[in-house]
Amino acid sequence: MNTPVTIEQLLAGYRSGEIDVRTFLKQKYQLAQEDTHNTWISLISESQLDDYLSDLETKDRQSLPLYGVPFAIKDNIDLQDLPTTAGCKEYAYQPSESAFVVEVLIKAGAVPLGKTNLDQFATGLVGARSPWGAGKNSFDPDYVSGGSSAGSAISVALNQVFFSLGTDTAGSGRVPAAFNNILGLKPTKGLLSCSGVVPACRTLDCVTFFARTAADLETLIDVAAVYDEKDGYARPNVQQTLPGEFRGLKVGVPAEDQLAFFGNDQYKKQFALALERMKAMGAELVEFNLQPFIDAAKLLYQGPWVAERYAAIQSFFDEGSSRCLPVIETIVGGAKNYTAADTFKYMYQLQDYKVQCDKWLGEVDVVITPTAGSTYTIEEVESNPIELNSNLGYYTNFMNLLDYTAIAIPSSFCESGLPFGFTLFAPAFTDLGLIKLAQAWQKEACLPLGATERFLPEDERVDLLVCGAHMQGLPLNHQLTVEGAILKAKGETAKAYRMYALAGGPPARPGLVRDEDNGQAIEIEVWSFPKSALGSLLCQIPHPLGLGKVELSDGSWVTGFICEAIGIQGAEDITELGGWRHYVAAD
Repeated sequence: MNTPVTIEQLLAGYRSGEIDVRTFLKQKYQLAQEDTHNTWISLISESQLDDYLSDLETKDRQSLPLYGVPFAIKDNIDLQDLPTTAGCKEYAYQPSESAFVVEVLIKAGAVPLGKTNLDQFATGLVGARSPWGAGKNSFDPDYVSGGSSAGSAISVALNQVFFSLGTDTAGSGRVPAAFNNILGLKPTKGLLSCSGVVPACRTLDCVTFFARTAADLETLIDVAAVYDEKDGYARPNVQQTLPGEFRGLKVGVPAEDQLAFFGNDQYKKQFALALERMKAMGAELVEFNLQPFIDAAKLLYQGPWVAERYAAIQSFFDEGSSRCLPVIETIVGGAKNYTAADTFKYMYQLQDYKVQCDKWLGEVDVVITPTAGSTYTIEEVESNPIELNSNLGYYTNFMNLLDYTAIAIPSSFCESGLPFGFTLFAPAFTDLGLIKLAQAWQKEACLPLGATERFLPEDERVDLLVCGAHMQGLPLNHQLTVEGAILKAKGETAKAYRMYALAGGPPARPGLVRDEDNGQAIEIEVWSFPKSALGSLLCQIPHPLGLGKVELSDGSWVTGFICEAIGIQGAEDITELGGWRHYVAAD
């Protein structure tokens, strides 16, 4: 069988005997050791891995729902095998036992490979606030990975593990998912135990899951949503009804003046495309008032909740705050500006927002927002750490304050090659309904899983050659990316083609015509395209263009855009320019 990328594929391989658990997990362990993205703070030792493997080999693989599934743990969550650092070397301690949720997962057969990098004390949404180095985006290492659960998201996107644990107070389980093209589930508060987790804001914290598929998230929640009577903030799992398909779903869309993209036009465009697809899937899109949610979000860092971050590490901080990174010292130190009276005043204000927000949310099934309004390079974040981090929390900071459930879902790719994702949120205890919606979207969108260039098993692909406005960065490229296409290669045709700018514009249209006697090589791109979406693409191709076989410079043939011979009547021959990009640049 092919290398598995979903939990079900891996379990099927174990059951059939095609995959040996010891060989497979040692391969994953080596992959983690070779990481170059600042993903890990520590890995278990080879002898510890052997202990897990020896234990697994005594178990019935049929009875364990996560038998031999490798996973990663954010390093503010205890694993008995390794120190917990919370992203601060001086704070590190050796836990006497693993966190409750980690124990549940291990008992189900999952194997932890190590502890992942994070924004120090889980304070940040960038993944760049760590003594172990900034987490590097899995698609472009110059860009932030998102935080604070940086390494947890990267490890899943790069297929080093099959899932990971993160935490989410202000968006840390969602922003990294969006930036790395994976799913991030921020469950209902208290659904997953926080025993054995270094708190950021204990009244708000959630343990979260990162995974490559919605089906995997469903498996994980089914295993891990166990009530922990020792966690004072744990809540029984009482799921509420939420439609699991988009047809007929009433989706709230923030009013235009409440959307913020911070100058990122590519993100703005991708969000509009997501709305178009959702409507085509049968959803009813209605304008939604996001303003009270945005106002509530400001309380998280501009109100006394920052004092919870101070309370979590008070003795460590008071003994020497300079042991924290400067940006963390500034944020946590600001807690001393608030009084107990301030806390109650802000709690009253939050409750007023909660009443307003619940009323608005009651008028729709779910709300959609961008997961983040923009993304930044590591260099940009390091130059402006507070403001840019704040921008990333625009759509996330209110979620736990108001007690909602949310899931970050991959949506499409920007012209830059970076992924874009949106978030769906709904009232508490709608976790399973949101996962079902994510599953429906994932089947429709046909995106690669993380940064693996692998797809859902049922998602058949074809190679599609483009030579004009559908090329990366050009005006019609979105017709490919919105369908989940990914760029495979850039190259040239065989020296047997002529290219024309067809008559009848604007806009100008390219025409590729085979001419074996007088042809030249023409610049092209080859995209991996979902076979199921070819029909909708064909409907968008105007005469005299169509799809046919095109010969490449290496002699292979690929399905691609071609032009009927009649189309070159009155057209401008631009063959000598070598391709459509050069024509557009010269125009």
